Amino acid sequence: MVDKTPIKMLHDRVLVELDRDAGERRSSGGIVIPATAAMGARRLSWSKVVAVGPHARAVEIGDRVLFDAEDKAEVEVNGEVYVVMRERDVHAVAADRLGAESTGLYL
Repeated sequence: MVDKTPIKMLHDRVLVELDRDAGERRSSGGIVIPATAAMGARRLSWSKVVAVGPHARAVEIGDRVLFDAEDKAEVEVNGEVYVVMRERDVHAVAADRLGAESTGLYL
């Protein structure tokens, strides 16, 4: 039996699960671009929020957030890899609840 200990994030910390498909991308022409391909600029990542601390104000569990994965700490919990960051390190939030604050962009 695997021990499943509950985790509570503290302060303004956010825990996101890494997107398994984030490694490979497809160009608009259908060409597969591997994760190891050199990029001219740093690439930001979208991931799903799985836990938030009590002081996180703009992010909720289930939101998709945009962040720089190269600057964040990874942690493994029960064989799954997650990223821990502060809420201020989140560049954007995508969630249905933001409909009234719409920017005209949709995922």
